[in-house]
Amino acid sequence: MKINIDDFIEGFSQTFLSLTNTQPWHITQHLLQLLPELITNLDAHFNIDKGIAIHASAIIENNVTIKAPAIIGEGCFIGANAYLRGGVYIGKGSVIGTSCEVKSSILMDNSAVAHFNFIGDSLIGSRVNFEAGSIVANHYNERADKLISVVYEGQVLNTGVAKFGALIGDNSKIGANAVLSPGTILPKNSIVKRLELIEQYRL
Repeated sequence: MKINIDDFIEGFSQTFLSLTNTQPWHITQHLLQLLPELITNLDAHFNIDKGIAIHASAIIENNVTIKAPAIIGEGCFIGANAYLRGGVYIGKGSVIGTSCEVKSSILMDNSAVAHFNFIGDSLIGSRVNFEAGSIVANHYNERADKLISVVYEGQVLNTGVAKFGALIGDNSKIGANAVLSPGTILPKNSIVKRLELIEQYRL
């Protein structure tokens, strides 16, 4: 069964035209290869150096580490001591707060990862807010079988990958210190309470 990412993130296929028919976990697995292609098509408002593209209007605070490839969009704010690695796309107007780590993920427009968060191998929609300390886990450390399955429209889909965090729809809110287990699928306008654990599929 194919997941239509546009059902979760409006306009995703317009921004990532070549990924229209790709499953979410295959996108996050291949961002190291996909982002350099996107960088070549960016306009002159981006400063591009060694595989890292930062819009001229973006604010990058002290001690931020950004590893190529990465795209930081118009009007973004990246707080002190943030760590972006493994292929990261940050859409316009989005915020990565103090001491956050984002790995192999796409964060669409006007979303916020407040501070002290980890987002791994995930697709995050527009206007999504992560309160402090909330985590998107991307790996089953505790299992002998590391492969991740997701639940979509009542069916269990085997991803065939050992690292995938979440697909989170537009306008969702993730409360402080909540944890999304690997393979979480949240529709638009989802609300996760503070301290809540989301675990949609268990072996």
